[in-house]
Amino acid sequence: MSGRIFQNVVLQLKENTDRTIGVIDGEGVVIACSELPMIGQRWTEYVPVINNAANAIVSHEGKTFKALSGWGNQFDYAAFAFGDNEISRTVCAMATVSLNSAKAYYEEKHDRGSFIKDIISDNIMLGDIYMRAKELRVTADVSRGVFVIRSLKKGESVPTDVVQSLFPDRQNDFVLGIGEGDVVLIRQLSEGVGLRELNKIASSVEAALRSGSESSVVVGIGTVAHHLRDLAKSYKEAQIAIEVGKVFDTEKYIINYENLGIGRLIYQLPTTLCEMFLQEVFKKNPIDALDKETLFTIHKFFENNLNVSETARKLFVHRNTLVYRLEKIKKLTGLDLREFDDAITFKVALMVKKYLTSRGIEN
Repeated sequence: MSGRIFQNVVLQLKENTDRTIGVIDGEGVVIACSELPMIGQRWTEYVPVINNAANAIVSHEGKTFKALSGWGNQFDYAAFAFGDNEISRTVCAMATVSLNSAKAYYEEKHDRGSFIKDIISDNIMLGDIYMRAKELRVTADVSRGVFVIRSLKKGESVPTDVVQSLFPDRQNDFVLGIGEGDVVLIRQLSEGVGLRELNKIASSVEAALRSGSESSVVVGIGTVAHHLRDLAKSYKEAQIAIEVGKVFDTEKYIINYENLGIGRLIYQLPTTLCEMFLQEVFKKNPIDALDKETLFTIHKFFENNLNVSETARKLFVHRNTLVYRLEKIKKLTGLDLREFDDAITFKVALMVKKYLTSRGIEN
């Protein structure tokens, strides 16, 4: 936040009191003061005193302090007045009211949340990111996880306050309402955080928003953004994760972009190309010629890594019965699922068919 905003208020207050008044930041640096030569002095010894006061007025070594409104456990800015008597406490309290008003006005105009929203929406030039980040005291080069939270019930919004309560550190984490009901969580991460930690964060959000024992939201996770400029890319990935998961992983409520596999590729293909692929694969008979029992057998065969004996055991049928079914599939489609290449082709074809169906295209 610009010290000039505080300095303007301090100079106006100076006309109404004989006390030296001003503002220090969270590192103890005087950023505004009625006595101009004091600006820039570092009073680090007062930082723990103000933090331990828990937002109350506190006097120490001939000065009185009160933290300005903020979000974290540590203060961002504090007003001070010289002296430790009742007059100093009153002056400090009155200064805090005026400074908080100026701070609120400034943050409304230069809101950190709006800044982050502009980044993920690609509404800010790359060069401006650095300047705004410095002005708003947002660290540019730390790792952040990006999570898109979407309600499973059409037309319902995700309760932002619930997500915010899970991540109350508004200095480093951002909870933003986006679009028609989505909530985006941007969570600052420690170095070296991997998929497990990202999934753990997403799981805590999903669990907090459950309706009884039923999941009420789906959470998409983008790749880790190591710089503010990477947030837009990660946000788009989290959105894609939800969209692809809606097609291929309908039973999952936490979907990581990095685990989408071939589904991500299929989702990005033109539908005309997908239709041509199905026509080429199923020349003998269309995929719709396979009945539900046959398709169920195929899915089980894939789940058991093309192992005939294990699949037969899971289906509670004799091995020869399964072999007969596989031969029938080969006769209908020309693909032998016991051959790896044919199995891969069939697996991809099933996913392509599912994708086209999700788009309302029957092939």
